[in-house]
Amino acid sequence: MRHKKESKTSSFRLRGVGKQIAKHLARLEIHSLEDLLFHLPARYQDRTQIQPIRTLIPGNEVVVEGVIHTVSTPSHGRTKLLCELKDDTGTLYLRFFHVFSFQADTLKPGTRLRCYSEVRLGQKGLEMVHPEFQIITPHRPIPIEHHLTPIYPATEGLSQYMLRKLTSNALAAMQNDPSLREIIPTALLQPLSFPALKDALQFVHRPPRDIPIPQLMENQTLPQKRLIFEELLAHRISLLHIKQRFQSQAGVPLLAQEKLSSQLLTQLPFQLTQAQVRVITEIRTDLLRPHPMLRLVQGDVGSGKTIIAVLAMLQAVGNNCQAAMMAPTELLAEQHYRVMKKWLEPLGLTVAFLSSQIKGRERTATLKAIRNGEAQIILGTHALFQEDVQFANLALVVVDEQHRFGVHQRALFRAKGMQADYYPHQLIMTATPIPRTLAMSFYADLDVSIIDELPPGRTPVMTSVIASSRREEVIARIQSACNEGRQVYWVCPLIEESEVLNCQAATQTTEQLQTLLPGIKIGLIHGRMRAEDKEAVMRAFQQGELHLLVATTVIEVGVDVPNASVMVIENAERLGLSQLHQLRGRVGRGEVASYCLLLYQHPLSELAKERLAVMRETTDGFQIAQRDLALRGPGEVLGTKQTGELSFRVADLIRDSEMLPQVHQAAEVILRDHVEVIEPLMERWLGEGKEYGKV
Repeated sequence: MRHKKESKTSSFRLRGVGKQIAKHLARLEIHSLEDLLFHLPARYQDRTQIQPIRTLIPGNEVVVEGVIHTVSTPSHGRTKLLCELKDDTGTLYLRFFHVFSFQADTLKPGTRLRCYSEVRLGQKGLEMVHPEFQIITPHRPIPIEHHLTPIYPATEGLSQYMLRKLTSNALAAMQNDPSLREIIPTALLQPLSFPALKDALQFVHRPPRDIPIPQLMENQTLPQKRLIFEELLAHRISLLHIKQRFQSQAGVPLLAQEKLSSQLLTQLPFQLTQAQVRVITEIRTDLLRPHPMLRLVQGDVGSGKTIIAVLAMLQAVGNNCQAAMMAPTELLAEQHYRVMKKWLEPLGLTVAFLSSQIKGRERTATLKAIRNGEAQIILGTHALFQEDVQFANLALVVVDEQHRFGVHQRALFRAKGMQADYYPHQLIMTATPIPRTLAMSFYADLDVSIIDELPPGRTPVMTSVIASSRREEVIARIQSACNEGRQVYWVCPLIEESEVLNCQAATQTTEQLQTLLPGIKIGLIHGRMRAEDKEAVMRAFQQGELHLLVATTVIEVGVDVPNASVMVIENAERLGLSQLHQLRGRVGRGEVASYCLLLYQHPLSELAKERLAVMRETTDGFQIAQRDLALRGPGEVLGTKQTGELSFRVADLIRDSEMLPQVHQAAEVILRDHVEVIEPLMERWLGEGKEYGKV
């Protein structure tokens, strides 16, 4: 989101902008001349040639010029006005479904029009529906366009004509406006042969007629690359600048405490992998420092992130401080709580749990234990950062599945730990592997650790892609697995954006499977169930009392049932690669061969075919993430599309990845030698977005 600011030349003083238009512009976050110039076209049209009607081809967008021959108002159907337009070569019909009175007065036989729209084949022949048109008179000739026509992101009350007119005024004002200046030092721009900023903006808003539109749409021209470079640089600098500021803040040094860790590791039935040892060593080193840790731990499904979080939390507890861990769902938070109680209470530690479901006396008692420091390790959902939650001395914050939280939620959670100008250490964990390109660019403010080794005993999961028409075969395989003492997940993903419909789908599937699988004990779990009911079903499944668990995607992360060896995912074509990979990770946690069956409905889109093929080809989370990035874009992979963290105007991390080394180099030079340009550059491209780095 752009920051609401007034620059030296406010758009309200721009020619053609009154109070009403200013109000419409504000909806597009346009508040100044600079905002208007950086409101870039979404696409372009070629209106530089008038085409003879005889040469028109259905499906093409073209400019035609002719005289209205006849006008009719059909009494049947949606059409309110039908004009017959003729030039020297043929006839074209103009169809209007709604007509304003001034248009009806204008569209008369004998009127010469220049029209622009897509040509289609109608009942009477070639036609245009609601074309843009201009009236041409001997006293008012209209010159043909000399440049390609921009199409802007718009809003109600602002037509493309109005946006183009305002942009033309802004481009004229730009030439003499001192506020729109070059921010990047010339020495960084010259080696790249980039044009000046004003020349780049002039080009992007009014491209010459000889530039191929596909080249413009792919942002492949040098002026566009000039803007892309500056935008990527602004994002990069904002993150590195935040990192610098963060490292200058005071944190609580947490001295190494081996006693609790050694006691825990001795009682566990497994040993740490080399990757886990490496990552916990990196975290312990960070925690010793007098400024806050900000570290991201990436690990594929089942790589053992929980034990790393616990060992980090023990370092805080060993220094008489509190540690808190936030998970995105009640179910996952509850599982962490169960695991940590089992591991830590034998060490004499107090583990507390808080969620919105905990009320009354239990909540009051839990809040008191957190406030007075009796609770040393606290697990919970977003309820942890509500106003009535006060910590005694919170020194470490762990955020699990960080991409599932909005950026402001993480900020609120971090604020809970601020004590007398000290900031808590932050450990951010994700089981969604992030491609290197994204990690370098969007986690530049974080130190990154990767757990690139799975614990021994994990068996690869075999994946099959099966049409829903073969459902009976799938049910037979489930019967066989259950008869052998194995357990099965059957996931009904969100088909519509409705939790109610989602639950109905899961409920109906449960009823069908109970009919088709007599003797098999089936449970149901979905997001609308009460926490205690979910807990009861999950516990029954974990303890082997249920053979088959029908679930919505609430079981996507974290739930651990080693005896589950089959995962069935319905409507798999509707899910993204990362989500499919997360769900598949629920099986293959024991020593027996495990299977993931992806059921799909015909017809499959090309994107869905490609996604399902990737799932069949590999179980490597980082490979899957790279393909997911290429297929869906960075906003989807990072889970930031709704939070506003990731919104580029011209840049694209995949398409422009070749530019990143130059961007990184330039960012280092600016941070070292040109600190005066940091704020203006972030303000121009990020506005309020620069605040996101603070979390």
